[in-house]
Amino acid sequence: MTATTIPDPEAGAQDEGPAACVMVFNANDPSGAAGLTADLMAIASVGAHALPIMTGAYARDTSEVFDHYAMDDEAVTEQARAILEDIPIQAIKVGFVGSPENLSAIAELASDYADVPLLTYMPDLSWWREDQIDMYQDACSELLLPQTTVLVGNHSTLSRWLLPEWSAEKSPTARDIARAANEFGVAFTLVTGIPLPDQFIDNALCSPTAVLCSHKFERFEAVFTGAGETLSAAVTALIASETELTEAVAEALSYLDRCLDSGFRPGMGNVIPDRLFWAQPEDDEEEEAQESSFEISPNDTRH
Repeated sequence: MTATTIPDPEAGAQDEGPAACVMVFNANDPSGAAGLTADLMAIASVGAHALPIMTGAYARDTSEVFDHYAMDDEAVTEQARAILEDIPIQAIKVGFVGSPENLSAIAELASDYADVPLLTYMPDLSWWREDQIDMYQDACSELLLPQTTVLVGNHSTLSRWLLPEWSAEKSPTARDIARAANEFGVAFTLVTGIPLPDQFIDNALCSPTAVLCSHKFERFEAVFTGAGETLSAAVTALIASETELTEAVAEALSYLDRCLDSGFRPGMGNVIPDRLFWAQPEDDEEEEAQESSFEISPNDTRH
């Protein structure tokens, strides 16, 4: 019998594998469109390692959310503490966590790691009851935004949340939203889906005083689920990998555009971004694969 070599935990990290670890707080989405599934795939796709903390579960399909079941805040805390005592993290991403209690628990955890960048993504919550939305967003403003490095959200979602009393004829600009977010302590705000003429949309990264970068894309005809989760997870992973912020935003937006361009509809509802588009063989590669008895490694086409 050949003896098995047991890895030495004192030997240090191996040379191979992702260098950056990202802790993600989000709900499970059984459709695979958004939630933790989107986070995990996007983070891995851009080269980092995800540490997923489940905060609840959606009851949903690819068309709509029917309900959400939040986990107990102690369960969320215990999941995170166990990993934080084992693995150093380079960034934190917070998606939809289901309750003010969970937001409070995450804010307490984040305060112990104040030097770690924290990205907060606010999804569209129009499927929820209005009183629940108000309580959740109020708790997010009070507890999480003061610790948030980058806030990410769609223009309409962030406008309704941060500028509820807006009465001007023109819609608020990305800088208006960034200034409102900064009042709660947010350093940078990435505003997505800003409507432009001729079927284009803009995405702008702003501080309270300036537009740091903006990237325009042509609007897709399809309706997608999970685009915001994909973008925010990719930005977080790139920040964790020490990519400069404006470069991280540009690369993440380019990655999202490719994901949407390769999107697919697995059910009867919306289109899902293909976060592993880089692993799909090109047309000529498909023909070669059919003629060959050898498998093509997905890593050969990695983004």
